Amino acid sequence: MSSGLEYWPAPPPWGWTADDLDCPPSEGPNGEPDFFKRVELIDGALVFRSPQRRFHQRLIRGLTERLDAQAPDRLATVDQMDVKLGPRMRPCPDVLVVTAEAAADDERTFYNPSEVRLVVEVVSPDSVDRDRKTKPQRYGEAGIPHFWRVEEDDGRPVVYVYEIDPATGHYGLTGIHHERLAVSVPFPIDIDLAALVK
Repeated sequence: MSSGLEYWPAPPPWGWTADDLDCPPSEGPNGEPDFFKRVELIDGALVFRSPQRRFHQRLIRGLTERLDAQAPDRLATVDQMDVKLGPRMRPCPDVLVVTAEAAADDERTFYNPSEVRLVVEVVSPDSVDRDRKTKPQRYGEAGIPHFWRVEEDDGRPVVYVYEIDPATGHYGLTGIHHERLAVSVPFPIDIDLAALVK
């Protein structure tokens, strides 16, 4: 079977699949370079993400650095790497904590849910519904134990922390953090949130 992106902009007869994102065309339909660089597959639909605002970029960089510095040796923090949740679901979270073994493989284009311990989504204006509803549900169904959603409140980050209930496979809110984020799972973490955007 050939890559579904050969049919772009129409979907292939069998629909888009997670594997299609491993071999995108080199340019968009009008010759745009890196057109497919910021694309996710959400429930079989290609979603093109908007350019990041500076606030979004600062949070991704700051959270990645601080989580990686505090993570135990068996874990590593990466940013903007895909997670293949199923044949028609391949989101690209802003920040992930994965096993060190998975992170050490430089040939990887995605991680499997079993390799992921924490997913962080920084909400932007075009991703509110996906980050609040669709993605958390899918991450929970895939068994990823921890999910954080970061929102902006008057120029400052607010982190909503969720932990999966193994009995239901759904996330439960365990805290809302404004100035400082201090949690004990998936490992001891203490982050000055206000410093992330200074």
